[in-house]
Amino acid sequence: MHKSMFYRLARLSIASLVLVSVGVSAQATNQGMDQAASVGGSLADLLDTVRSQKQQEAERNQQRIQTFIDKVDQREAMLSKAKADLATAEARQSRLQEAYAANEKKIGELQGELDQRAGDFGEVFGVVRQVAGDLRSTLNSSLTSLEVPGRGDFLDEMADSQSLPPIDDVEKLWTVMLDEMVASGEVSRFSHAYVMPDGETERGEIVRVGTFNATTGGRYLRYNGDTDELSVLARQPNSPWPGYADNLAEATTGSGNTVSGVVDPSQGAILGLLIQKPSLLERIQQGGLVGYIVIAVGIIGLIIALERLFKLVRTEASMRRQRKDLDSPSKRNPLGRVLAAYHDNRSTDVESLQLKLDQAILADVPGLERGLSTIRVLSAVAPLLGLLGTVVGMIATFQAITLFGTGDPKLMADGISQALVTTVLGLVVAVPLVLIHSMLAGRSRRLIQMLEQQSTGLVAAHAESARA
Repeated sequence: MHKSMFYRLARLSIASLVLVSVGVSAQATNQGMDQAASVGGSLADLLDTVRSQKQQEAERNQQRIQTFIDKVDQREAMLSKAKADLATAEARQSRLQEAYAANEKKIGELQGELDQRAGDFGEVFGVVRQVAGDLRSTLNSSLTSLEVPGRGDFLDEMADSQSLPPIDDVEKLWTVMLDEMVASGEVSRFSHAYVMPDGETERGEIVRVGTFNATTGGRYLRYNGDTDELSVLARQPNSPWPGYADNLAEATTGSGNTVSGVVDPSQGAILGLLIQKPSLLERIQQGGLVGYIVIAVGIIGLIIALERLFKLVRTEASMRRQRKDLDSPSKRNPLGRVLAAYHDNRSTDVESLQLKLDQAILADVPGLERGLSTIRVLSAVAPLLGLLGTVVGMIATFQAITLFGTGDPKLMADGISQALVTTVLGLVVAVPLVLIHSMLAGRSRRLIQMLEQQSTGLVAAHAESARA
């Protein structure tokens, strides 16, 4: 069927070619006639020319037709081959589609397994990245980074990476963590630069106590992790803390050497608070004028008390020596003067002798009690002055609140400090003065009682001798 249709098409093509050839021959004949007419040739020659050209054209057409017919078998072979290739391609397509479907299914299963495993690994390495970030922050603020710089540089990339880190970096992370743990329990020495309070940079031996604090030459240092800079504290803590720094600076390496030192677990925060703690002189200065007056009152009372204590102790010692030798009175002590009054009036009656002895005792009582009333007054005035300073400090506090409000407590600190410091100073002065006054008054009364006792004994002995 296809072959017959092909032959029909071939015949139609041949017929069209013949018609075209005839048209071309006629056109050539006309052109030849026109050419012959133009050149003046004979009609016979023209006819021969036309026939010759027609014959040539027919031969060419026949040759074309034969060539076309010869190619029909070739076209049929090509068509058969194309159909066979199409069938083969269709079969291969079917197989590939089946393989594609199977691969798609397998890929889906593998993708699910991969997602599950990737999720587990992603969680693990997420923890690793978090640990890397924490360790990076720890190393940036650790004193050990000064001794071993650059050991945590790989942590920046590892902490910020969105891909799984290589196993080498994980092992290095583990190693750095162990090194930091070991270093946190060591006391080491190394050379490094540090900044003095005046801004000058010096270099010296640094004593590092774990990851807690560092000292140099008996001075405490502060570490700034942002700038990797050591600086000497602008003000060193008060005693006894500098002594511990000296112990670390002078310590020698050895298994049996043990020294006392300071460990600041806050890496300098506690030392900073110790620095801010005012010294005794600064606290006294916070009391202001009233505080100085209270201290002056205390000093005056203490001087008077020491003078009285020295005088009473000396007088008591003299009187005790005099009691051992009543027959040789000395007018350098009260008892000696009472005995001298007795020996001077032994011939008088009992009443007159009693009066003479009382007069001698009364003459020495003011000397024994001198200064005690002043100490008592000062002990009463000191807390009153402290109360005055409290009132003055509260007034200053309320004035600061009126001017600046309560937003910043530091603005009220001066007034409150003055109020509290003066109260403390008043009590610190008053309590010892009260105790000292009580002690001196008791010692003075004991000496007066000793004089009265000796006077009474002398009068009694004189009375007995008079009756005899």
